[in-house]
Amino acid sequence: MLFKLAWRNIWRNKRRSLVVLGSVIIGIIAVLFMNGFMNGMLNQMLSNQISTNISHIQIHKKGFNDNKVIQNHIPDADAVEKKLSDNPDIKAFSKRVITFGLISSATNSSGVYINGIIPDKEKEVSIIFRQIVEGHYFTGDKREIVIGGKLADKLEVGLGDKVVIMSNTPDGTIGSEVFRVAGIYKSFSSEFDKSFIYIPLETAQSMLNINNRIFEFAVVANDYKKIELVKSSIKSGLNDNYEVMSYKDLLPFLVYQIDLSKESMWIFNLIIELALIFGIINSMLMAVFERINEIGVLMSIGMKNIKIFFMILLEGLVIGIIGTVVGLISGFLIMLPLESSGINFAIYTESLESYGIGAVIYPTLSMDDVLGVLIMIPLISIIGAVYPAYKAIKLEPVNAIRYV
Repeated sequence: MLFKLAWRNIWRNKRRSLVVLGSVIIGIIAVLFMNGFMNGMLNQMLSNQISTNISHIQIHKKGFNDNKVIQNHIPDADAVEKKLSDNPDIKAFSKRVITFGLISSATNSSGVYINGIIPDKEKEVSIIFRQIVEGHYFTGDKREIVIGGKLADKLEVGLGDKVVIMSNTPDGTIGSEVFRVAGIYKSFSSEFDKSFIYIPLETAQSMLNINNRIFEFAVVANDYKKIELVKSSIKSGLNDNYEVMSYKDLLPFLVYQIDLSKESMWIFNLIIELALIFGIINSMLMAVFERINEIGVLMSIGMKNIKIFFMILLEGLVIGIIGTVVGLISGFLIMLPLESSGINFAIYTESLESYGIGAVIYPTLSMDDVLGVLIMIPLISIIGAVYPAYKAIKLEPVNAIRYV
């Protein structure tokens, strides 16, 4: 009976009820869109860093990450490689030689991070080979080099042009080599494009006079969600001469920024929810004032205050449930095409690339976002109806019947 009365009361004034429902629906769509947009932007920042260079886990000699000098090569790299090959949680790994150096063309020069890689193995842990926009990836020539588009512009070089790389060797001399530009890549970060170059591993070792030494293992796990467990399993098989670092250790500021941004979204959600509460309070108060005579009659014929109280709460709950269902469906219909096509912010390309995001942002909704809406909006609708329900049960039956 209470539900039937509540349902009829809601649609007694259709215009007001539809306005309240509309505000709930628009509020839910706004919450879903903003959460999805922030999720997409932050996830892209992290994913781009991981897939371009960082990988899930990196293994170095202890202290290398704090002091990337050429003397800090990995001790007994073959033993580490065997342990990684035997680990079932690891999908792929690649060996790297990493050092600082100077790259020069006929017109300019620039400081860079030199990455000596095994091209076929690097394909399994990074996406640089997919980001080639001019030329090609490595074909087997030991003098090939792949550089970023921003660096190519600075050096004023193109495909087939020669560049010279110089870097310190372990004995303090300068190692140098001439390379020919085979490919030019464009990543999601303009800063990365200016700083990172790729050459074959054997050529890097020969240029630096380090024999078969390497400085880094880049590891990709089967399940990134279990990255801490994989890190622990790798670490347990190595002694204290090595450092095993996950992307959370390597990108602490970015991980902190993601956590902080997610926390700040609660403030935005709270503002929307407070606006909904006041809208529901206003609507339910108007509904109560319009039905003072009716509420007085119900009290006079013996309806208990608690039932009147719950009847009005039920009206708020029904509005919240209807608004939540329609809002979620509408939000999903809006978000689904955006998840696949993305939102193009080409006008802000330079700014976005400086943050390592890319010009197209792909919003994504998480289960937490959906559950938050499913729980909070009906709850808010009930909270918004509490004060009007309280006002209703405080009415005196005689005065309410005679109210004009």
